[in-house]
Amino acid sequence: MRRCETVTKAAERPATAAQARDRVHALLHSRPGSLDEVVVTDALLITSELVTNAHRHAGGVTAFTARITDDRLELRVEDASPQLPATASRHRPGDIGGYGWPMVRQLATSVDIVHTPHGKAIHVTLQLR
Repeated sequence: MRRCETVTKAAERPATAAQARDRVHALLHSRPGSLDEVVVTDALLITSELVTNAHRHAGGVTAFTARITDDRLELRVEDASPQLPATASRHRPGDIGGYGWPMVRQLATSVDIVHTPHGKAIHVTLQLR
């Protein structure tokens, strides 16, 4: 099993979605072989949405892990809220938001949510090949 990993300690949590994307981008490009640009874009979009949602709706990122195992990217974003992500049920012209969580669920290979002692963890995998 090939494994590349970036585990983030409390002091190194991404303060922004851009920082999280940069870490995932570097991780994806540290592995041998090339990746389809669509897969890279999907991985960065998922990362951005998870971290943005944690900051915007869940009290911030409390832990962040990204790793590659074989041909899968695994992301784990923990936040301070036990509340599960919600999907906006109706969109009217001019409404903002509500599209990120459904997009994460559509692009990811799998999505699991577990409650933690201080909130929740969202674990997402994305097939790289």
